[in-house]
Amino acid sequence: MLGFWPRCIAALAALTFLADCLASIPVRAGQQIPWTVETVLRQLDNEAKNFRSLTADIEYTKVTVVVDDRSTESGQILVRHDDKMRIEFTQPDPRTILRDGANLYLFNPKINRVEEYDLGKNKAMVDQFLLLGFGTPGASLRKNYVITLQDEEALDNRKVILLELAPKDEQVRKQVSTIQIWLDEATWLPAQQKFLETGSGDYFIIRYTNVVRNVRLPDERFKPNWPKGATRVKPQT
Repeated sequence: MLGFWPRCIAALAALTFLADCLASIPVRAGQQIPWTVETVLRQLDNEAKNFRSLTADIEYTKVTVVVDDRSTESGQILVRHDDKMRIEFTQPDPRTILRDGANLYLFNPKINRVEEYDLGKNKAMVDQFLLLGFGTPGASLRKNYVITLQDEEALDNRKVILLELAPKDEQVRKQVSTIQIWLDEATWLPAQQKFLETGSGDYFIIRYTNVVRNVRLPDERFKPNWPKGATRVKPQT
């Protein structure tokens, strides 16, 4: 299943983690960061209770280290708390990624073709990526990741907390060795994520801007309604 993951989140995108270990509070310019792993987790628990949905602009950049290649896609992401997500990439080429419960769809309008995946038993594992940080309770993060609090810094004029996450699950570690997530302290949602692929050193970065929380997103936005005549395929996973 995870063999298709880099394509999905080329897509994105977007996000469940954290851990039992308490990280020491880093010191920067002689001043302590006013957060610990535990206080961040508690804040995420509180914020998760009120999370319903979000919309944001998304920029996805894939970096292939060995050939020094960088490719970027941009568009919009819609997320709803009931396991629904839609990513509409518009640049440089249009395509859609749709998550509806246990179903995942990748639609390429250029060739009018949609790939359909049944997440099945892999649903929980895929959620660790697709819903990473979007209303995720701290308890869920602790269950799936070992956490280090890296820093408090500025990103796009936003005050963010940088966490580094090491997956606990062996199958996940075969695909991704480390995840970094920059949490916007104003919204407690991701401002940026970085996924480091195991072995190759390749990575992808997802940046979110113009984030709007708890907007009304009707069911129609998450239905797999494709153009007439679209070719449907179900790749083996």
